[in-house]
Amino acid sequence: MTSPASEDAPRALRAQLETLTTEAFRPELAGIDQLSTLEIATLMNGEDATVPAAVAARLPEIAAAIDAVAARMARGGRLLYAGAGTAGRLGVLDASECPPTFNTEPSRVVGLIAGGPGAVVTSVEGAEDSRALAEDDLRALDLTPEDTVVGISASGRTPYAIGAVEHARARGALTIGLACNAGSALAAAAEHGIEVVVGPELLTGSTRLKAGTAQKLVLNMLSTITMIRLGKTYGNLMVDVRASNEKLRARSHRIVSLATDAPDEEIEAALRASDGEVKNAILMLLAGVGAARAARLLAENGGHLRASLRAAGTG
Repeated sequence: MTSPASEDAPRALRAQLETLTTEAFRPELAGIDQLSTLEIATLMNGEDATVPAAVAARLPEIAAAIDAVAARMARGGRLLYAGAGTAGRLGVLDASECPPTFNTEPSRVVGLIAGGPGAVVTSVEGAEDSRALAEDDLRALDLTPEDTVVGISASGRTPYAIGAVEHARARGALTIGLACNAGSALAAAAEHGIEVVVGPELLTGSTRLKAGTAQKLVLNMLSTITMIRLGKTYGNLMVDVRASNEKLRARSHRIVSLATDAPDEEIEAALRASDGEVKNAILMLLAGVGAARAARLLAENGGHLRASLRAAGTG
């Protein structure tokens, strides 16, 4: 027999969910399953079109968070994402794209998902409800005050994400709370709260839709603009790209060409001499220096190509 006490928690959770805009029921869409495929696709596309405006409303908060992240990463800190379900998967995705795109070490940008790596492809029941699990995951990474932890949760109430932020903040790390509901516990727990309110979903409570899209857009900004601030680009060229396959090797050649307008044979020679390092090859060609000098200039200027070009008397 179920006791009254055992019913209290589920009842409280149901009441809490009813207050969230991401969980709101839209009666005008109750007949969506009776529409044509084109009509449903048109509705979804219209819903998705509202997301960029919701993100735009939070740009000042996003920019402030990015500046804080970049300052810490410039001193050797790490960017760590923590979330459950879709939110966790988006963090893992963003983190996994940084090494090939910006030549970062895998340990510099890390995605943590409630339930561990297996939860990326298979749901791990109950993992999102554990603050202690988030603390354990972060404790294993030996947080420092130079690190940043970004808790991601559409609802803004996920215990795993909140637990990660609270644990990180207690240890002096920078904290960001990314949610899709106003007045969220996650944003309140973080030093930088970012609440992108996208409204009720097409399918009630399916926050992999507009909320997921909004989170992806914000994470794109967090990692990409941070890397721009760290000198990982030259203009809009990915000069720290890691050429790990044929496509990326071809892209590396094209990037050097766009940056220098040098002949193909000179580009290939510079890339060979620099062991495929795009930034070094560009510096060699634009400044007229050898591979060793280019490497030394970049090391002395924190890896910033523009600063290295100025130090070489070019640009």
